[in-house]
Amino acid sequence: MSGSNSSDASALAALAPSESGKPGAARVRRRARWTLLLLLLACLAPVLASYFAYYVVRPEGRRNFGSLIDPQRPVPEALATTTLDGRTGRMADLRQQWLLVSVGSGACDAVCENHLYLQRQMREGLGRDKDRIDWVWLVTDNAPVPQALQPALGQATVLRVDAQALARWLEPAPGQGMNEHLYVVDPMGNWMMRFPAALDAAGAAKAKRDLERLLRASASWDTAGRTETSR
Repeated sequence: MSGSNSSDASALAALAPSESGKPGAARVRRRARWTLLLLLLACLAPVLASYFAYYVVRPEGRRNFGSLIDPQRPVPEALATTTLDGRTGRMADLRQQWLLVSVGSGACDAVCENHLYLQRQMREGLGRDKDRIDWVWLVTDNAPVPQALQPALGQATVLRVDAQALARWLEPAPGQGMNEHLYVVDPMGNWMMRFPAALDAAGAAKAKRDLERLLRASASWDTAGRTETSR
């Protein structure tokens, strides 16, 4: 009997898995791997969601008031700018902020004045996100800016640019002039949206909703202001 018990015990031991190969240990390892993967996904989810919303969802034109530019057009590195007091720079210096851009003569006709007013109102309407977007007026000639207009431009970025060089970057809708639109440039310096011509208050409200969606979609990777090295 004792020999039989011994042989039975040996047989059972041979059939049993080793400690390291127990099914329970394998389950623990699998659970640990899944836990690590879920933690990684949780960390990456905000970034992945913002990129998905910005690069995948956004081409759904039915939701947009503005026209999406596809492919986007990066700002030309050599596009030179001059401030009203004569300081030179490049349009690329304005990267790291969203830009709401208007274009026109320094004389600033009624269309120009309306755009400047709407730009200011749209930016202010963004509330705490307004510091993530710059209000930019690109002046395409050497006409002096009216003195009466200058106090209203305190928070605007006003730059003179060469009209022909600018036309190689921004483009109006067919049958429209470049000065008839507002343009949106993303923080990487890509022109990516154009609002319709003849924008009124109702249209500006729809345009502001587009801006709000863009700012929400980019919230995880875009912050207000530029780094010192980019200035």
